[in-house]
Amino acid sequence: MRATSADGLAITGIVAKEDFTVNINNMLRRSTLLRAGVAALALSSLTGFAGSAKAQSITPLVESGSSLLYPLFNIWVEDYQSINPGIQITTTSTGSGAGIAQAIKGLVQIGASDAYVSNAMEKAHPTILSIPLAISAQAVNYNLPGVTNLHLSGPILAGIYSGTITKWNDPQIAAANPGVTLPANTIVPIHRLDGSGDTFIFSQYLSASTPSWKSSVGFGTTLSWPPITGEIGAKGNAGMLAAAKANPYSVAYIGVSYASKVAAAGLGIAALENASGAYVTPTPDTIGAAADSIANSTPPDERISMIFTTGANNYPIVNYEYAVVDSNQEASAVADAIRTFLTWAINDGNSPKYLKQVNFLPLPAPIKALSAAQIAKIQ
Repeated sequence: MRATSADGLAITGIVAKEDFTVNINNMLRRSTLLRAGVAALALSSLTGFAGSAKAQSITPLVESGSSLLYPLFNIWVEDYQSINPGIQITTTSTGSGAGIAQAIKGLVQIGASDAYVSNAMEKAHPTILSIPLAISAQAVNYNLPGVTNLHLSGPILAGIYSGTITKWNDPQIAAANPGVTLPANTIVPIHRLDGSGDTFIFSQYLSASTPSWKSSVGFGTTLSWPPITGEIGAKGNAGMLAAAKANPYSVAYIGVSYASKVAAAGLGIAALENASGAYVTPTPDTIGAAADSIANSTPPDERISMIFTTGANNYPIVNYEYAVVDSNQEASAVADAIRTFLTWAINDGNSPKYLKQVNFLPLPAPIKALSAAQIAKIQ
């Protein structure tokens, strides 16, 4: 299955293949402005201090990608630049798919992604690294007046997003929610329009739990969504949140870094069925349980799924937040700046001071060591 996003990013994702591929040709034709912006940033950084003999040289870095990771990058950068004024970092929220593609082409130094680089992409670009920086999760949120506790499963969500479950009082939803009065209103499914790591991990959950979704739609950063009357497409987590808030009887998948805004919007958080058959919400305990269950099986390149792991307390949609970086940088000063920043991110940047603000968890010690080894490869 092949789908192409508005920015030219094409993804094919079927779980059985454990892979997805990215076509960045169209994106590259529209990359001139971004490339010029990076060059202008570097030029302004240099010329701004040219008149001072004692001025410190500035190394500019550009981060682009995940809207789920974007809030944390903004928090990090503010503090990091105050203690490292020689490194100037620009952050942009473009979606994980765009971040990966731009990092591969060298248009940005750091591609932020909720998804790891696929096997096919890694084979085609062997110098590209997927480096975990923190642990995150995704919530399924709903705007359902009068309902404060809701259980949903992978098969139910697959039915909603494929159009076979259209009413909130459908027998499958009712069976998962005994004693809950469900309205007869039509469900409004909201999905991402842009190339998104959130779509990647959400569709991984549907694929891992629902064979019919796995064999038809599959998973990827962009999908050919089955056409549904009344469905809504949105860009970024902010767009998903706004659409869910504005549309009663809607359902959406939104990263946990937006939890405070979700609460302020009055949206509910669904308890999702995990691989052990338990319904759990995303909390530090349930997210941590899922992460701990695969920590010792994470390979050296750290490309692994934490979706639908086995464990009674495991939340089913958990992921590493990745920095996608080319280990072969053109300038040694840039390589040094990337290594310095990412090393800070997995150490000082993993403190509760930062992560609690976005509901992320720190990397376990074995994963931090693997990330440090990958960072050291950047030259």
